[in-house]
Amino acid sequence: MEAFLLSTGIVALAEMGDKTQLLSLVLAARFRKPWPIIWGILVATLLNHALAGAVGAWVMTTVGPDVMRWVLGVSFIAMAGWMLIPDKLDDIDAAPKGRLGVFATTTWVFFLAEMGDKTQIATVALGAQYAPLVAVVAGTTLGMMLANAPVVFFGEALTRRVPIKAVHAVAAVIFLALGVGVLWLGA
Repeated sequence: MEAFLLSTGIVALAEMGDKTQLLSLVLAARFRKPWPIIWGILVATLLNHALAGAVGAWVMTTVGPDVMRWVLGVSFIAMAGWMLIPDKLDDIDAAPKGRLGVFATTTWVFFLAEMGDKTQIATVALGAQYAPLVAVVAGTTLGMMLANAPVVFFGEALTRRVPIKAVHAVAAVIFLALGVGVLWLGA
């Protein structure tokens, strides 16, 4: 349960103001069909985070717990710094034009936008640290949906009310505490 709850909280906070959250806003404004967008985000996130979590678990078995402790600790501290650099709408491409449909376009674009993203890297780190992997992927996926579904439905009105800088600061403190905890207390 710890892996699930921690994964949910970390990803929900990390996703605030992230490029994929902004992509959700762009997709909602462009297509105005919330349910296919929501399903596309869910499928893309499940695929992306399952791969990321598996990579994290594989890395853990490959390098061993001592090396991984340092990798995780430094990674979480780096994520703390990265959280203080918000993404901009200019950093993402608008949904491609074509005949894919709303669901397929959302799935494809969201999957690609999530590659190398803060939440994907957090999922790799969480997959390396916690078992079972299904709890990590379920938690990170729920966190992603908690952050993105309201944006699809409520859009710009919601993003104006959420103090993104404060959310980023809280997430940075959490990542910093996790990093220091892993390094100080051991994995």
